[in-house]
Amino acid sequence: MLDYGQHNVLGIGVNAIDYESAVDRILTAAKNHAPMAVTALAVHGVMTGVLDREHHYRLNQFDLVCPDGQPVRWALNRLHQRSFDGPALSDRVYGPELTLRLCAQAAKEDVPIFLFGATEDMLQQFADRLCERFEGLRIVGKRASAFRQITPEERDELAAEIRASGAQMCFVGLGCPRQEIFAYEMKEHLSMPLIAVGAAFAFHAGMLEQAPAWMQKNGLEWFFRLTREPGRLWRRYLYLNPAYVSLLTLQKLGIYRRKRDGGQSPSKELMFG
Repeated sequence: MLDYGQHNVLGIGVNAIDYESAVDRILTAAKNHAPMAVTALAVHGVMTGVLDREHHYRLNQFDLVCPDGQPVRWALNRLHQRSFDGPALSDRVYGPELTLRLCAQAAKEDVPIFLFGATEDMLQQFADRLCERFEGLRIVGKRASAFRQITPEERDELAAEIRASGAQMCFVGLGCPRQEIFAYEMKEHLSMPLIAVGAAFAFHAGMLEQAPAWMQKNGLEWFFRLTREPGRLWRRYLYLNPAYVSLLTLQKLGIYRRKRDGGQSPSKELMFG
């Protein structure tokens, strides 16, 4: 198990952690009914915090920020390996894979889960496939996204539904950065881990194709997704990937020195649901 704590990647605190430690921390919080905000960030997720001071603040309040993308893992190793008390990180903590490992352990330890986000059809297929794969897994509730901002009353009703289900862990699939905003804002209303896992819903429901393993290992998943959804993703990768590499180079040289406490507390709740 490797857990070297959080380290600054372009001003965002990212945990230098492996799957085993991440699963252990989340399941421990679930069994202790402890509120916890968890996400797994790739380049796009980190850059949302770089470009938005309020989101920068939100991300730095998360209890666990996993290095979802290989470029984020590489950044941790290249910027901070001297401060690790052990070997470099040999793998990322990929949100879809973390989802499966959490479900496997939840089934073994009888930790019930709730699913929030996506569409009714995707949620049902996601739930069915998880239950087929992990014998004994208890999905005690699920609700599809409203695909809009919700009212305080709707937020309170959703929180009450999740609590009443008996869930001890909630997976959130709203897409980045809406899912992180949801987890940040909902944390104070729920005594359980809220795990923002994004495309895991679509991948494991069989509705979105994952990149081949060799592309994932070499940090080329972004290219695979671009070939599948060019109209939606071209701007993200054209601007954010070069900006990420440039800023990391400047951070390595000591020129870019954004601090983790340099964000701005959000002026209002956005209540994405």
